[in-house]
Amino acid sequence: MLKQHLIFTDLDGTLLDHYSYSYEPAKPTLNKLRENNIDVIPTTSKTFAEVMLLRAKLSLNTPFIVENGAAVFIPKSHFSQQPNDTVEHQDFWLKSFTPNRDYWLQVLEHKQEFKDAYIGFSQMTDEEISLATGLSLEDAHLANARLFSEPLKWLGTEQQKEQFKISMKSAGANVLQGGRFVHISGKSNKGVAMNWLSQLYRLAQPDLPFCNIALGDSFNDNDMLEAADIAVQIRSVKHDFPTLFRQDNVWQSKHTGPTGWAECLNQILDLK
Repeated sequence: MLKQHLIFTDLDGTLLDHYSYSYEPAKPTLNKLRENNIDVIPTTSKTFAEVMLLRAKLSLNTPFIVENGAAVFIPKSHFSQQPNDTVEHQDFWLKSFTPNRDYWLQVLEHKQEFKDAYIGFSQMTDEEISLATGLSLEDAHLANARLFSEPLKWLGTEQQKEQFKISMKSAGANVLQGGRFVHISGKSNKGVAMNWLSQLYRLAQPDLPFCNIALGDSFNDNDMLEAADIAVQIRSVKHDFPTLFRQDNVWQSKHTGPTGWAECLNQILDLK
């Protein structure tokens, strides 16, 4: 029976090069996916503002997941009716899984014993974020337009980080180690958001089997990779492949970033 594939993809270090943020090596594969009506769904730690800019560059009109699974944004025209438990946000239906950023800033404010062990995006200028990320000043400004989470540049020891994680989790936060930063948000993750959105696709076309393919390079992608039908680990320039519990239907790219992204999807889907 014909299957409809959904591509849930991390961005930094996966579809985008870790250093240059280029997606050039993936463009031919993106074009093939578009020609085959296969939705590519950005699933990222990036903000709504950042993904909106990238969607235009990548010519994507699909839903997307931001801030490590904190929220899903669905174009209003994508499904025939407004999905349950969503609210209007500009031209999108928004499903959030966590309290907003101000809530988490208040939680962090009460953790004074760790205040010298990190600096948060909310404390940094656009120039400082640009230096820490390699982004332009304009893109650094967009990266700080967060709605649901707070990235931290860790300055302390690994031991302090472990103590910090325990303390924040006891306060109801989710602490995720990304490629560059520690991310503080609610107990949501890319896997939960992916499953919720996948179910909407299935409800919209109940007679068509769906197959999720998730691609990521970092530890904050693991929840999504564990939950997907097919998990694709993209080789990182910064660290080894993160350990997964699952062993079936796991692919590991030979190449890094967008070259590895295209390499695996072309093989899995036999794109012509």
